[in-house]
Amino acid sequence: MKKHHLSTWLLFLLPSLLGVFLFMVPISYQGAIKVPIAILADLLSGTIAPIMPWTATITLVVAALGSLFYLFTQNDAKKPFFISNLFAVTPFWVVIRVIAAVLAILVVMEIGPEWIWNENTGGLLLSEDGLVTLLFTIFLFAGLFLPLLLNFGLLEFFGTLMVKIMRPLFKLPGRSAIDALTSWVGDGTIGVLLTSKQYEEGFYTKKEAAIVGTTFSVVSITFSITILDYVGLSEYFLYFYGTVVLTGVILAIIMPRIYPLAQKEDVYINGKTVTGDEEKLPDGYNAFSFGVESALLKADKNRSFSKTFISGFKNVLDMWIGVIPVVMAFGTIALILAEYTSVFTILGKPFEPILSVLGIPEAAEAAQLMVVGFTDMFLPVILAEGVITSELTLFVVATISVTQLIFMAEVGGLLLGSKIPVNFLDLIVIFLLRTLIALPIVAGIAHLLF
Repeated sequence: MKKHHLSTWLLFLLPSLLGVFLFMVPISYQGAIKVPIAILADLLSGTIAPIMPWTATITLVVAALGSLFYLFTQNDAKKPFFISNLFAVTPFWVVIRVIAAVLAILVVMEIGPEWIWNENTGGLLLSEDGLVTLLFTIFLFAGLFLPLLLNFGLLEFFGTLMVKIMRPLFKLPGRSAIDALTSWVGDGTIGVLLTSKQYEEGFYTKKEAAIVGTTFSVVSITFSITILDYVGLSEYFLYFYGTVVLTGVILAIIMPRIYPLAQKEDVYINGKTVTGDEEKLPDGYNAFSFGVESALLKADKNRSFSKTFISGFKNVLDMWIGVIPVVMAFGTIALILAEYTSVFTILGKPFEPILSVLGIPEAAEAAQLMVVGFTDMFLPVILAEGVITSELTLFVVATISVTQLIFMAEVGGLLLGSKIPVNFLDLIVIFLLRTLIALPIVAGIAHLLF
């Protein structure tokens, strides 16, 4: 291995360790276990909560107006630059951004039909402590500090070490292990942001980005605790999370090998095809030494902290303008359908005989909860309250809601708003397949416990 200056070592170690601390180290805060990024977001959102709905609304309006402007005046722009990349989207996404802006105005001003803006629909997303408000602050800190994980060699180091595990099991490069860990102890939204950035920078192929985004954007430990507390089964947490991890690993092995993920192109965003040489070790190196060498070379290329800050600020704007409108539009529509129509009751009917065969009590009541999680991960346990009395069924509902992963009010909306190559139909199919594969596993463990 080449000799490197002490400053290069420090440039690799200090930002990387700070990034690991901010994104991945759970600490106790006000009786809850959270990663520092989430704590910073909570502190900021708590401080500026009264103005956040309006701040988010203004951002959504800017996204809509900017996209309309570029749709009608900049379609022939010869050279893309950062601002045009923010606003120059296809007509479909322009419509989504306009819908999001209109919905935000109706919600924040409480005008129009109440079913749009009440606390169970649009208000759930855009209140002072709503999801859009929280995402706004999470994206601020996650975007600014994301270069600490991306730019100073951490992914290169772990990627080389983990390739012999991630590639044969999950058909992924070793660096994806960081995405999974970030989601697991931090937040699935941060995992999607990290995956999207790596895909855009040419580190993942289309297939790899789709696999990571839909398979490893797992729910954090913190949220899992919240789900289980809500159904009154907190004493079963170790069994619950063990079931989530086991089911998640099995799904992560299966899903990349079946439709639709198996059919995604294995080419990079620039059209370059996979050669098979990307992860081969050069002569004279083992996995550890080559990981360190790659990390130091990466760190040495990123000595400008001003460029790092600008890169982080671009991440923030990219998520605010590109992702939050998708969450607002799809999330509100999905919540309205769940709250005011029988769509999910009808869609859940096919699950009733499956649950009955698996011996799940109150199968008829639980059936719709198998599909309502597509709108929001918390909805199944909310709707189960007062309806489901069996602890076994509550355990199954809570565990399935976490292992499904794809829900439109957050991760699903984020995936659609990102550059990750998945569409709405992909998400529906992945959601249903994950549910069908997970059910027998979760039901079997539930029968052992109750």
